[in-house]
This record gives sequence, C-alpha cells and structure tokens, in this order.
Amino acid sequence: MKKKILFVVSLLFGLMFINSGLNKFFNYMPPPDNIPEKMLKVMEAFMTIVWLMPLIAVAEIVGGILFITNKYRALGAIIIFPVMVGIVLTHLILAPSGLPIALVLFAINIWVIIENREKYLPMVR
Repeated sequence: MKKKILFVVSLLFGLMFINSGLNKFFNYMPPPDNIPEKMLKVMEAFMTIVWLMPLIAVAEIVGGILFITNKYRALGAIIIFPVMVGIVLTHLILAPSGLPIALVLFAINIWVIIENREKYLPMVR
C-alpha cells in the first residue's frame, strides 16, 4: 500500500514540476494578478540573468520525469531538491501565502529522499 501511495504522490509531484518547467519555456499559464511587488522585482532580476530560468526549467523537467519513474526517483529527488529549497525560501521571505503548498511539496521531496537514503550512501562514503 505504501508503494502505491508513494507512486501516486510521486506521479503528481513529477507532473507538477514538468508542467512548471514547460511553462517557463512556453508561458502558457498567465501569472496571478496579486503578485507582491517584492516578488515582481525578484522575477525581473531572474529574467535579466538570461540563462537562469532555462536552467531551472530543465532541472524541473528532467527532475520531474525522473521523479515519476521508480528506478530513477532518487536521482530526480536530488535534482529537484535545490529548486525546492529556493521555492520554500521564496515563499517564506517574499510571498507567505504560497508557503503551505511549498512546505507540503518540500515534505514530499524529503520523504522520497529518506525512502531512497541507501542509494545515496556510496556518495558520502
């Protein structure tokens, strides 16, 4: 039962990150109207660094695809982890209204990392 729940959660998590990464390339989802001014300034700064958003988008797409597969889920979790840290910090500091969902997603990522901890041991030895 635990494996089925983990698969469903991983599928939804991975699809969300694939969608987010594709949106950075194709801009098919309009941004919300009530974005705080500090957040707009940060996003403007990100856009001036022309390589940053494509890099994040590729990490989200590749990480999301790997997160869905059982065999490579551990690698996908590690690829998405720095993006997730950035999302949590952004919502913690600039846009607290999105913090609950960011914390849930962060917890899912941590759960997958803990479930696959034996796969990471050779890297730290």
